Amino acid sequence: MIVNVNEVYYHVKVYGQGDPLLMLHGFTGDITTWNSFQPKLSNQFQLILIDILGHGKTDSPIDENRYQIERVAEDIKEILIQLSVNRINIIGYSMGGRLALTFATNFPYMVNKLILESSTPGLKTEVERSDRCEKDYLLATQLLEEGVESFVKYWTNIPLFQTQKKLDPSIQEVFKKQRLSNNPIGLANSLKGMGTGSMPSLWNQLQYLNVPVLIITGSLDEKFCRIADEMKKLLPNVKHETVLNVGHAIHVEDSQKFGTIIREFLSN
Repeated sequence: MIVNVNEVYYHVKVYGQGDPLLMLHGFTGDITTWNSFQPKLSNQFQLILIDILGHGKTDSPIDENRYQIERVAEDIKEILIQLSVNRINIIGYSMGGRLALTFATNFPYMVNKLILESSTPGLKTEVERSDRCEKDYLLATQLLEEGVESFVKYWTNIPLFQTQKKLDPSIQEVFKKQRLSNNPIGLANSLKGMGTGSMPSLWNQLQYLNVPVLIITGSLDEKFCRIADEMKKLLPNVKHETVLNVGHAIHVEDSQKFGTIIREFLSN
């Protein structure tokens, strides 16, 4: 379905039965990145999948300020209100995890449980954020000048995603086609407006987030394992699961294990 929120059209898919579960994909993804994982949950939960602003079939506004993560979190809130959902469980992967955490800190009364896959509360210092913003702006410029195909080739070859090279070539091809289907303006503005550098740091907010939180990381993703260890020290109600022999995208690299962890956490 298409939902009109704050003058933007969002692509939303709802199916399954049970407690509502919102699923937020990562940068360059869309709702189809959860495909292998959805059947494992749809018999227990009402799944709500959203193409995040600038991705998939959702609009890609020209104004980069429209992509500020707090504004997108507000969009998510309005979508849930239109769906008559008052409280929800949330899974967020990478960029989607940062959006999920932003939503949870801004609207904690709407969150039952929060699941963060390979995600971060942002960068701690202004210097770090400024440096990252500069790099993201350069990437966005590169994307617009060279096109989506060139950017996707670059993006999928950064160290963060090297473990995905072990996936069956047919699966890699599916994800490549999905990434290539995105709007270049949407991806570029997501880097500028919703990137790790442009989002406000949420590190100081973690201590006040009382909802149950599950952090999932892959053992081969050392950077995000370290971030998870730091987050655990601040969150009052947190559990951390590390999945062996996978990297950043656990739901892709070991969907069976990921599904088991999710079901156990949400059922308790």
